[in-house]
Amino acid sequence: MAEPKPQGAVSKMLNAAWVRPLLFLVFIVVAWDLAIRLFKIPAYQIPAPADVVAVLRTDWPELLRQSWPTTYATIWGFVLSALFGIPVAMLIAGSKTVESYVYPLLVFSQSVPKIAIAPLFVVWFGFGILPKVISAFLLGFFPVVVSAVQGFKSVDPDMVDLARAMQGSRLQVFCAVNLPHALPAIFSGLKVSVTLAVVGAVVGEFVGSNSGIGYVMQRSIGTFDLPTMFAALVILALLGVILFWIVDRIEKLVIPWHVSQREDVIFAS
Repeated sequence: MAEPKPQGAVSKMLNAAWVRPLLFLVFIVVAWDLAIRLFKIPAYQIPAPADVVAVLRTDWPELLRQSWPTTYATIWGFVLSALFGIPVAMLIAGSKTVESYVYPLLVFSQSVPKIAIAPLFVVWFGFGILPKVISAFLLGFFPVVVSAVQGFKSVDPDMVDLARAMQGSRLQVFCAVNLPHALPAIFSGLKVSVTLAVVGAVVGEFVGSNSGIGYVMQRSIGTFDLPTMFAALVILALLGVILFWIVDRIEKLVIPWHVSQREDVIFAS
């Protein structure tokens, strides 16, 4: 087995985790600009990238100010989805009776469009932050439950029996075997949940709000201000990426032993 050859500075930079997505993003922007120029797409249909960048540069303070309500609703909705989703998944995975009653209803609830029931939250809870938090919670709840149930159900029964044979209590067995084994699946659900929570917060802002990125988008659509709407979409994308990255960092700290967190090893013959 030969030692891998040391990489040069340029090779290391190109292999960095953030460089490849950035290069692909540049490619998309260039293709976007070329498509507008080649097909002569009017600005009232798709704005040019330069117009969107100009809006981001001139209106950045306002967009940043409007992003705080959306971020607040997203984080609270995500936290609630984790606090409620994981215990519900534990009940479903631990009891066939609970699963037979609750799980089909959870699946059925996902067929109801959240944009259709979001106006009810405004009627029930007013125009404050609470309807947005509930909307973010509802979109982020289901992925956490499904992933956590899969994680708890995939625990090796032999490991559980071994822990019980060693006189471990139910809590000790859960903390030493069930929870560590389910954590990779739980974090997979959390990473999906945090991005969907952004969508849920925006849905809540669409139906009743005078602040937030969803409100900016709705106002821009009404005035056909497409550059501002695309700039708002960029802010939402950045928010989703940042929150996803935070959850991914937490995963690396909590389960550094899992195979998904190991560095790639290159073997040469």
